[in-house]
Amino acid sequence: MASVVGLLEARELAARERVEGLREEVDRVLAELADAETDWKGWVIARQRVGEVLAESPKTGASAVAPTSAGGDPAPVASPEQSAPSPARPVRPGSIVPVWRPGLAAGALAVDYQRIRALLGGRSSPGGETVSCQEFAAGLGLEPTSANIEGRVRSRAKRLTDRGWLAEPVPGRFTLAVGPAADS
Repeated sequence: MASVVGLLEARELAARERVEGLREEVDRVLAELADAETDWKGWVIARQRVGEVLAESPKTGASAVAPTSAGGDPAPVASPEQSAPSPARPVRPGSIVPVWRPGLAAGALAVDYQRIRALLGGRSSPGGETVSCQEFAAGLGLEPTSANIEGRVRSRAKRLTDRGWLAEPVPGRFTLAVGPAADS
């Protein structure tokens, strides 16, 4: 018969090995995320530069040179976090969620985020009845799996909350924020 201490040590070793394996996986994922963010920021800058060039009117005789500051240095380009889509532009799926401000309509949000807001708009008043992520998933026609609830619903609801579109009066339960609900 094995000793209790020996059994505990064996389980501790297995748990430690699992933690080390997960840490290695996290390091790999973080490195991959950093590469993906760098690539994404490059594309955002490219799109901004092309937009600047296309926005210049050929009637004014403007050249296709990048804008410069007073000192002749290239003008600073807004970072991807600072560039929020305007309501007049179509929004791509997976685009950045802009911080809510007066006059900004829900149309500035990507379709998935608009659907979450629409579900809340039909079920609760600002600061009123709250909705859980499981209820969101059901309302969106998603299977109630953890991948859908955590990956597709909760992360988006939290992002909308962080940007002022929703409120989370109770952890895990969401409602429309007072400002966005009144203005849009």
